[in-house]
Amino acid sequence: MSASYPTVLQTVLDCREPRLLGDFYRDLLGWTYRPGDETPSEGEDWLVLRAPAGVHGLAFQLNAEYVPPAWTPGPDRRGDQQMMLHLDMGVPDPDSLEQQRLRVLELGGAVLFDRSDDADEPLYVFADPAGHPFCIFVATV
Repeated sequence: MSASYPTVLQTVLDCREPRLLGDFYRDLLGWTYRPGDETPSEGEDWLVLRAPAGVHGLAFQLNAEYVPPAWTPGPDRRGDQQMMLHLDMGVPDPDSLEQQRLRVLELGGAVLFDRSDDADEPLYVFADPAGHPFCIFVATV
């Protein structure tokens, strides 16, 4: 008998405003809402974005009690007891990294950590509008 494995469909981010966070990532990544989620509606508590290939996505779940995770740079990180999950995104070169920094700020995100001058792996750690950390770095792969 062969093993059957589940398929990861999406990463779910809790937040207080699913549409605000969904629109942020839609505009940042160029992804689209799944059918039925494109138009805002009253009482939205769950939205899904799909990547162009349609396989993996991001979902945004209403949580009125959501508190942003604490993020501290460095090897001695300390924070609350939430599971620390973040997205890594790559760009091909330092100029693209700077373009993305400007876009994140324009879209309502914030810079948490600037390591853009690192010779080996320039990167920024950002917070989305709900406070979730994510990284954009120059990918060598």
